[in-house]
Amino acid sequence: MSSSWTAEVETKAPAAAIFKAAFLDWHNLGPKLIPQIITGVTLISGDGSPGSIRQINFSPAVPFSFIKERLDFIDHEKLELKTSVVEGGDLGSKIESATSHIKVEPKGNGSIVKVSATYKAIAGVDVAEDIKKAKEGFINSVKAVEEHLVANPGAYA
Repeated sequence: MSSSWTAEVETKAPAAAIFKAAFLDWHNLGPKLIPQIITGVTLISGDGSPGSIRQINFSPAVPFSFIKERLDFIDHEKLELKTSVVEGGDLGSKIESATSHIKVEPKGNGSIVKVSATYKAIAGVDVAEDIKKAKEGFINSVKAVEEHLVANPGAYA
């Protein structure tokens, strides 16, 4: 059974800066901004272009130690990307697949970050609580990036 969720996060930071910081440079910024959740991010293969795979390592605060995600699509001009989980997380235990589509759009002097995530749950597994946590985690991550960019207006300009 497929389950999906969406979120829109309004920020006071420019769209291009949010896109670069939260999604293109997350391997550097994530562990610095939320070390209580992310302990490290490593590029496993590729150069950041479609097909690249990165591993995100989590602290014990997260119920799994890592996920590996593949960058399926990126458009630097439209500030849009798509990713798929290829290993780790709840893959194989609760879900068969997970994908995310993220788009950042300008809004006034700030931006709005839109995400649409889809999970294919393993038959008989309820992922409602997992979806709630994933959505909260995404929103909190974007807000942490926003705080960083507002405090450091020249960063990622």
